[in-house]
Amino acid sequence: MHMNMDWKRRDFLHLLGAGGVVFASGLAGCASRAMGAGATASGSGAAPPLQSDDFFFLQLSDTHWGFKGPPNPHADVTLEQAVAAINAADVQPDFIVFTGDLTHTTDDPVERRDRMAKVRDIVSKLRVTDLRFLPGEHDAAPDHGDAFRQAFGDMHYSFDHKGVHFVALDNVSAGGAGIGGEQMRWLAADLSRVPTTVPVIVFAHRPLFDLYPDWDWMTKDGAQALEVLGQRDNVTVFYGHIHQELHRVTGKIAHHAARSLVFPLPAPGSVPKKAPLVWDPNSPDHGLGWRKIAMERAAARLTEVAFR
Repeated sequence: MHMNMDWKRRDFLHLLGAGGVVFASGLAGCASRAMGAGATASGSGAAPPLQSDDFFFLQLSDTHWGFKGPPNPHADVTLEQAVAAINAADVQPDFIVFTGDLTHTTDDPVERRDRMAKVRDIVSKLRVTDLRFLPGEHDAAPDHGDAFRQAFGDMHYSFDHKGVHFVALDNVSAGGAGIGGEQMRWLAADLSRVPTTVPVIVFAHRPLFDLYPDWDWMTKDGAQALEVLGQRDNVTVFYGHIHQELHRVTGKIAHHAARSLVFPLPAPGSVPKKAPLVWDPNSPDHGLGWRKIAMERAAARLTEVAFR
């Protein structure tokens, strides 16, 4: 169910400026110039008139419900606090997407289902009723997604919303963390039915490009998926997995990684061993947060929202 709302221009501009730097993404053919050095824009500047099909959605990622440990001594409440903060906003998004690792991994199948049920219970308190879910390897790798499908439904799918085609990929449940031939054929067939003038947004948990394979920050057959996606001009990918904001461009495709809601991880290759960053009790946001993506005249503007 999509929410209809009486948008006001000042509310939309406030949305774009809230929470930090705004990035113009690769939609509407601007990928090659959007994420170059210094390619940021303040949300306080002039914006074109709001169009009837403008909208925004939120990306939350890597909530890792069930995690316990020093990297986040408050891991049992951060998701609930995020839900409360989102609900308190005057303007609500059209939908919210969770890009994987909703739960922290466990070998106990009963506990795995209990954790997923708890996540569903927490996010059911959101004022927004259109929620989209993707699996992460913590959710789906131990049982190839059986518990995830029972709790959240399909692990790959597509949908259309206000002139944009959205694709959700599963690049975690198959052996070796790939997409697999069957899903790849589905992706090609799905996109073949979408007019080339329609912007495409892809959601995935892992990066589709080889960001840092030594840390498992890649997708085994991601290059094949990018070849399929690269046949279109207007493609943007939003993903999680790396627990930090990061922006890259491959060919014509812009890729945007999201913060986590449990703990941040170090920049790719910046330390000898990947491990959660140490919790700083004096940090205002602890490196946590989520993202607002505002579609303005078919171009995506990204606002990173710090956890408070």
